[in-house]
Amino acid sequence: MSKSAPLSSTTLQSTSAVIYCRVSSAAQMQKGHGLASQETRCREFARMKGYEVVQVFTDEAVSGGLINRPGMQAMLSFLRANRKCGGFVVLLDDISRIARSIQVHLELRSAIAETGARLESPSIEFGEDSDSILVENLLASVSQHQREKNAEQTRNRMRSRLMNGYWPFIACMGYRHVSKPGEGRVLVRDEPLASIIQEAMEGYACGRFRSQAEVARFLERHNAFPKSAGGKVRYQLANTILTKPLYAGYVENPDWGVELRKGKHEGLISFETFERIQKRLKEGSYAPMRADISEDFPLRGAVSCACCGKPLTACWSKSKTGARHPYYMCFAKGCERKGKAIRRDVIEGAFVDLLDGMTPRQNLFDLAHAMFKRAWSLRLDQARAMKLFNDNEVAKIDKQIGVMLDRIVDALSESVIAAYEKRIAELERGKLLLAERRANIGRPKRTFEEMFEHACSFLASPLNIWKNPNPVARKLVLKLAFAERLQYRRDTGFRTPKTTLPFKVLGDFLSGERMMAEREGFEPSIRFPVYTRSRRAP
Repeated sequence: MSKSAPLSSTTLQSTSAVIYCRVSSAAQMQKGHGLASQETRCREFARMKGYEVVQVFTDEAVSGGLINRPGMQAMLSFLRANRKCGGFVVLLDDISRIARSIQVHLELRSAIAETGARLESPSIEFGEDSDSILVENLLASVSQHQREKNAEQTRNRMRSRLMNGYWPFIACMGYRHVSKPGEGRVLVRDEPLASIIQEAMEGYACGRFRSQAEVARFLERHNAFPKSAGGKVRYQLANTILTKPLYAGYVENPDWGVELRKGKHEGLISFETFERIQKRLKEGSYAPMRADISEDFPLRGAVSCACCGKPLTACWSKSKTGARHPYYMCFAKGCERKGKAIRRDVIEGAFVDLLDGMTPRQNLFDLAHAMFKRAWSLRLDQARAMKLFNDNEVAKIDKQIGVMLDRIVDALSESVIAAYEKRIAELERGKLLLAERRANIGRPKRTFEEMFEHACSFLASPLNIWKNPNPVARKLVLKLAFAERLQYRRDTGFRTPKTTLPFKVLGDFLSGERMMAEREGFEPSIRFPVYTRSRRAP
């Protein structure tokens, strides 16, 4: 695209011309038979007419329905700047190159005429008489019809692909398109983004990440994940990932009337996990994770003051010598311990002792491991029995859908019809969930050892994980081990924590406060005398 600086009169010949070329897609540019062929044809036409071509303006991969095209605007600026030098001839390969919209065509035609230039083409003869204008308008209308028809056909083909379970749009983050014989372009996992997104979604579903902000921060920590300016991941992107059914292996497009259906690609998560995510999003998210949380104070936000119940804050304090010292303290108004600093090594040392006391003995842990494995086997047996139950539930849903469809036929109110359609969509969604459960019943993704390896290692020694300097691992210990904030008193230390269920069960075993039942049963062995009310003598 050339600049619009004015030319000297010696540069211009008796009849000077400019060429305008346009291609509407990147594919035409890559194949190399779009702009070059148009320019060659226009130069040949100019040579036949005796014109001197002084500039060539191009628009690459720009729709013909747009007015503000860079190449077209540059050409108009050039024509206005050189208007005093004489009229130019604007050469077009075809009338469709100027525009594929009758309205845009007329506006650009008028703008070119205002510069004193005239249009010429080897494909059509432009004129100012009524017949020429009629032919020109008819050809412009045909070009508009072709553009709209192409868009309509493309949309119909894309909708058909979508209805068959294929994703016809640009591949979403974590996927890429590959060509498969007999299927066309199909989505496949794009590593490592696929695994990163999978971990983020499963982490939010199970409560590892309590908010969309924590999901965004998790994504930021991976160098392979694309980020916006400043190296940040926007919360809106995290929300888009969490709410897109494509990652569960399903496709939909309500605007095109394509309801949710199983896709031909592999999902990063199960549909059940996706539904759990949507439920958590509807219930409302927690407050975003504080931006000022520092790795220097891992217990910040997880420990509260035992006097007032408010979370302890943390800070660095500078002494007279200029040395900096870390402290935890309470700043709640009215608290008797307000402003009383607690040295970081004291409170974190007490927390290490607390975790060490939660570590079960090896024989007890082996027993718990065997119990979990036994429960795993029992659940597999129960899962196989659930197939019949799911089949019955699917049959019930089909019956309900049939009833709703009959009611829609008889309904006259638009609001009632809309309510029935919404209910049918909910039933279809539940049907898909049951179908997925039935397909996965009795078929665990991994063995017991693979599924519980990390969980068992965590239960065996949460202290070892806490000693890991990784802040994510430390936050995970706090979430998985304790059901509520820990309470700390400056003079007595931590109060008895409320632990999560696995540690509560193991803690009950460790406490040793257990007695064998007496041999005579659960009733006390001491016989208490039975008193009866004596009757008075008559």
